[in-house]
Amino acid sequence: MLIRVADIPAEGLRIDGVAEFPRPFQDAAWTLDDLSLTVEKDGDVVFVRGGFTARVPQSCGRCLESYDVTVHPTVDARFVPAPATRGEERELGADDLETDVYRNGELDLTALLETEATLALPMRPLCREDCRGLCPVCGGNRNVTRCACEPHAPDPRWAALRDWAERPR
Repeated sequence: MLIRVADIPAEGLRIDGVAEFPRPFQDAAWTLDDLSLTVEKDGDVVFVRGGFTARVPQSCGRCLESYDVTVHPTVDARFVPAPATRGEERELGADDLETDVYRNGELDLTALLETEATLALPMRPLCREDCRGLCPVCGGNRNVTRCACEPHAPDPRWAALRDWAERPR
């Protein structure tokens, strides 16, 4: 959804519900479930605040099973117009690091939603906290079946490192 900055009313713009975003994410498997945003401007600076709920398919980092993650990112973004030309180098301040830009007088809320949803995803996705993962011998999912595989004997070439790691400190 593109919003022309010049068309934002003085009292701001309120967006509730997902009807305005028929396809908000590049990956069609991602789903936008709920949305509540406020878009306000102060001169040429635009503020977007609110939150949304999205479901994103993930693969568990231990057992590799697919599952959906529901994320609830809070949006608090500040946008300024992109500079017309590349200027001289300057040092960025703390406020500059939390500021994004819009181009040609238009703000792309779809890109903002995708970015915020991506940042809200877990760094190490787990289908559940007590996921038992895959068996290192047969590769079976230990959450589904209990395997009776014998653990492999450690490689003797690593013995020196194992001894070094187990020595008292």
